[in-house]
Amino acid sequence: MIANINYVKKVLGDNKAKKKFGQNFLIDENIVEKIGKNACDKELRTIEIGPGLGALSEILLKYSKCVDAYEIDKDMIDILNETIKDEKFNLFYEDFLKTDLDKYKNEEIRICANLPYYVTTPILFKIFNSNLNVSKITVMVQKEVAERFNAKVNTKDYAALSIIVQYLYDVKYEMTVSKNVFYPSPQVDSAVISFSPKIKRNFEYEKRLFEFIENCFRKRRKTLNNNLKDFLDDKQINKIYETLNLSLNIRAQEIDLETFIKMYEVVHEG
Repeated sequence: MIANINYVKKVLGDNKAKKKFGQNFLIDENIVEKIGKNACDKELRTIEIGPGLGALSEILLKYSKCVDAYEIDKDMIDILNETIKDEKFNLFYEDFLKTDLDKYKNEEIRICANLPYYVTTPILFKIFNSNLNVSKITVMVQKEVAERFNAKVNTKDYAALSIIVQYLYDVKYEMTVSKNVFYPSPQVDSAVISFSPKIKRNFEYEKRLFEFIENCFRKRRKTLNNNLKDFLDDKQINKIYETLNLSLNIRAQEIDLETFIKMYEVVHEG
């Protein structure tokens, strides 16, 4: 097994994990087994982003039809070419953020990754904004980021990001992962979170709706009314409050997804 502290130290040798790539390698076999088994379908291709030394890749291959892995670090590419000898493993020395995903447009796929903090949101939104048939996305991220994606109304982590993602996906907090199961150990715990699509996409409608929601959260400490004044006229604002019977003191973080959709429709489709 690759997810083993002795193996990781041996393979890395004198090479250190690169901070610029957010490298922290999993060293717990049980964790990678749980992630892979939960993330994959044996009939489908899995895309892995940032395979590193291949701890997760090894398990994804076990539960997938095949694995396309995208790695940005040449040193990891050299190691992976030596350690993973499986014809189902397709390794690309390529930045996933620059990858043309259209090549996957004619098939149903799964996506799984251990994402470094600095690229978590850009990578996820590249996937979210694509028109791919992704039946499940499973990622390991910093625990606080997972909590933000899964945040419920009227909590400190609830924000425009939470609402937008939960509009598109059923979001499930799968498990907390201790910082102690990584080498080198990061400063904070991680979490595994999954996204399963729940709507048929309408990109033009979504673009306008999401912009509306983001504007409602622009000044988080202000009331909804104060935020609305920055992009709507008095007639539109009054129509929202009268139609939905909202309190003038309500803040954006106190409003659920369904109400935001109704607010948008009052202004733009009423």
